[in-house]
Amino acid sequence: MKRQSSMSKQHRPHHHRTSLSRTFASYLLREQRLLFVLLGFLLASFFFLYPSLTPHSAAAAGSSSATNTAAASSARKTSRGGASSVSAAAARRLPVGVRNPSLRVVVTGGAGFVGSHLVDKLLARGDSVIVVDNFFTGRKDNVAHHLGNPRFELIRHDVVEPILLEVDQIYHLACPASPVHYKFNPIKTIISFPLPSMYKTNVMGTLNMLGLAKRVGARFLLTSTSEVYGDPLEHPQKESYWGHVNPIGVRSCYDEGKRTAETLTMDYHRGASVEVRIARIFNTYGPRMCLDDGRVVSNFVAQALRKQPMTVYGDGKQTRSFQYVSDLVDGLVTLMESDHIGPFNLGNPGEFTMLELAEVVKETIDPGASVEFKPNTADDPHMRKPDISKAKSLLNWEPKVSLRRGLPLMVSDFQKRIMDEK
Repeated sequence: MKRQSSMSKQHRPHHHRTSLSRTFASYLLREQRLLFVLLGFLLASFFFLYPSLTPHSAAAAGSSSATNTAAASSARKTSRGGASSVSAAAARRLPVGVRNPSLRVVVTGGAGFVGSHLVDKLLARGDSVIVVDNFFTGRKDNVAHHLGNPRFELIRHDVVEPILLEVDQIYHLACPASPVHYKFNPIKTIISFPLPSMYKTNVMGTLNMLGLAKRVGARFLLTSTSEVYGDPLEHPQKESYWGHVNPIGVRSCYDEGKRTAETLTMDYHRGASVEVRIARIFNTYGPRMCLDDGRVVSNFVAQALRKQPMTVYGDGKQTRSFQYVSDLVDGLVTLMESDHIGPFNLGNPGEFTMLELAEVVKETIDPGASVEFKPNTADDPHMRKPDISKAKSLLNWEPKVSLRRGLPLMVSDFQKRIMDEK
């Protein structure tokens, strides 16, 4: 009896496990729970394995989709060599429905006209943005609507002084771009005088931001200008054209400053392996331009709204091309996310004489507006029109907003601000 008792005790655990297994099996079979478990397993497997089962030829060829480009940028700091292939693989590993990590982006001159619109776009796509601006030409009002956003930071700082930040991308827009500003203080445009030494703004500002890009492994985009072509002997201007610039003229502080900035950018790319991009911006207009910055579109619009004669310098037959600010911002972001260094012309090839522009402004604001002729300014280019075939073929970018569609949007902004002056 004792032996039987001990044997029964030995078999009890096994019997207990068998009972548990039967109970669990009956639980799964009851009310079709097993079906739901299997279905959940299949869905989970599909969720995690689906990216590796889909074709990726577009991503391998450099797809410009926002998902892949965001992953590409975040992978740059991990591997500077072969960044495109690494980031594409990282994008493929992400499960469907999982958002790529946002980027930390610094925009120098981000409180300015173009910079503030760029900040809008970057924040809208989910990035964290740091604006660095000394408010020489920028306005806090341009970015005030972002001050409550936890992904936005505004730093009052002059780029002629170094700054330490941890970022993935640098858009370097800081520089007075309008004739009124850079002619008012040409020394500030190229040179600044913090004692005891003399620092070159276009040079030192670019050097400081390139140095930051090198230290943290960020991609750097320089916003250069069509002014590097000077008074061109080639029309329209291609990126391969070296320009026709007066190095000692009243505009040279800006023209030569930007040419030097381009040189420094390429030197850092060749000598320090910094990832760089160069955009040459042609005449741009839109909301948030300074009312009296000396650029022809803002001059004409402000004068017509104030019932003043529109000032035409020279005979008014010199030509310009005008792109709306949203087109430019799209071009800058596309260039930054691309695999191409540049330089790239970013502008609207639609060409207008100054007199034709005055007529468009009159049609938009006041058909009775008058024109006043004044002597032309020194070194004023006779022709300015971008050849954008390179941007169209390599970036798949071209402007979409015509002057007659974009101008009323700018006029509405100017009307409100001029009314606020009264």
